[in-house]
Amino acid sequence: MGVGGHFWDLLKPYARHERCDYLRSKRVAVDLSFWIVQHETAIKKKSFARNPHLRLTFFRTINLFSKFGAFPVFVVDGTPSPLKSQARIGRFFQAFGLDLSSLPAPEDGVLVERNQAFRKCVKECVELLELLGMPVLEARGEAEALCAQLNYEGHVDACITADSDAFLFGSSCVIKCIHPNSREPFECYHISDIEDGLGLRRNHFIAIALLVGNDHDLRGVQGIGVDKALRFVKTFSEEEILNSLKEIGNGEKMLCEGKAGSADDPLHGSDSITPKQRQSHCSFCGHPGSKRDHFKFSCANCITGDDAGCLKKPDRFKCDCSSCNMDRKRKEQKKHESWRIKVCERITLEPNFPNNEIITMYLSTNHGYFDGSGGPRISWNRPQSEMLVDFLAFHQRWEPSYIRQKLVPMMSTIYLRNMATNTADELLCDQYEFDSIHRMKTRYGYQLFVVKWKKAGHASGGAVHEISDDPAGSRPHGVIDIDDRDDILEESEVPQIQVVDGTWFLLTDEDIELVRAAFPEEVDRFLKEKELKESKRGKSASMTPEGTESELTKSKGVQLSITEFYRSAKVLYQAKAADDIVNDSKSFGDGSSKKKSRGSSSSFSKSARRRLLFDS
Repeated sequence: MGVGGHFWDLLKPYARHERCDYLRSKRVAVDLSFWIVQHETAIKKKSFARNPHLRLTFFRTINLFSKFGAFPVFVVDGTPSPLKSQARIGRFFQAFGLDLSSLPAPEDGVLVERNQAFRKCVKECVELLELLGMPVLEARGEAEALCAQLNYEGHVDACITADSDAFLFGSSCVIKCIHPNSREPFECYHISDIEDGLGLRRNHFIAIALLVGNDHDLRGVQGIGVDKALRFVKTFSEEEILNSLKEIGNGEKMLCEGKAGSADDPLHGSDSITPKQRQSHCSFCGHPGSKRDHFKFSCANCITGDDAGCLKKPDRFKCDCSSCNMDRKRKEQKKHESWRIKVCERITLEPNFPNNEIITMYLSTNHGYFDGSGGPRISWNRPQSEMLVDFLAFHQRWEPSYIRQKLVPMMSTIYLRNMATNTADELLCDQYEFDSIHRMKTRYGYQLFVVKWKKAGHASGGAVHEISDDPAGSRPHGVIDIDDRDDILEESEVPQIQVVDGTWFLLTDEDIELVRAAFPEEVDRFLKEKELKESKRGKSASMTPEGTESELTKSKGVQLSITEFYRSAKVLYQAKAADDIVNDSKSFGDGSSKKKSRGSSSSFSKSARRRLLFDS
């Protein structure tokens, strides 16, 4: 999508590979349609998954928000222009091997919307994102155009899209690929690097798109590819390239004859090469002068000790005198001008070239439904947990406990951010309070804190919910999920549960700077203790590398998966059922085994537990 002719290959050498913390606390505009199209295509090639657009949007949003610490702003497509509709018909023609020349001419007001199934997917994803508290903006036309405008005007720091049109719309930073399982997961393209490397500016990119084809004009100019277009547009400055294409399209041949061009163009600068008669050269040695003069005495370029004459010129000899250099430059200039004329002739053969409507669209700054002076209203809200449980349980058939489990990283990130600004609630998920920093861990070269949350005493008497250890076990039969490793952002971190002496603890991975902002004293205390332990470890090699973890493993408690942990407002209405489940949970506090606990709750079937959770 975007500029045709393998345009991304042209930009590939100028890509940056950024670290995991690159998007930390940054705003990013996400082209939602690109997410849906890209990964639905990948999934169809492998297996079947229930509502993959919802599954991927859910996991990717949580990980982008919590794992990478970004503030995503989602953008959806609006009404496509007649030209874009025409291009979609053209792709249909190409797919079936039909001639594009038989395409009907585009008419004003004639639109071709995306198919109904795709619009339904987008609508469901938007509903999911709003329940997650994410801002969603609708573009007037193309989503990547609004993403680029938000980036150009400074509302966001980058765009996540693989549509190269974003550069033409004015984006300054585009993230094309994300590889979370690497030390440098983000493949970023900064317009400043591209401009310095290729010597091109925004108008040059628009000119290349007009020549090789784009999403609004698949044809472009016949016989011109990316390399030829790049060589052609570089002979013009940014200010004159678009006007020059218009003049060439109108048939003004004098532009093709080298009378116009950039002052930086070595073949069309102020010091043009004037024709000059070439000096005679010796046929024996190849240097300036006659063969008779060089027969007895060698020339200045072939001085020999015995003055026996010049040396015979080697194969493929090229004289580097000023006369020969000027002659070669004249030939190169003539060759280049002939090439330019051929390109111009191809341009003049294209009707209605360049299309002014496409140029105006690329240069427009009105791609969204908001006041240009005030900008869009962007805000992030808390996830509506209970409505999310209902939504995903209905569409995905997931267990409520599984959904709450996957929401923990997002909720802990929001809690820490609010704690840093003194606006946090008393408890995380209405159940847990900050206990301590358990340890440090390194993931793909990036250090994190493992934060230990303690279940509050007054929260332990509330309703409890089971969370399945096996995510696949919470799916209905007949639904096959793809491998999580195949999705670029579906690497959901599973919080751990520890029970120590009857006390419940939740362990989550958090960004170091985020924890420092929320609990600076705790971070300083942990780092001092860690430094002290490392100094002692140097004196005594027999000590365990992780003293705190060793004590926990030797304690009477057992480490369990996340089970019977999350409270639900709906379950509170089921007083009798809640009391029964609470009685089961107390058996954990009495020091009973894991097997006994699960046996006491197994009297409720999965369907019965689901009814208890969702009946109101």
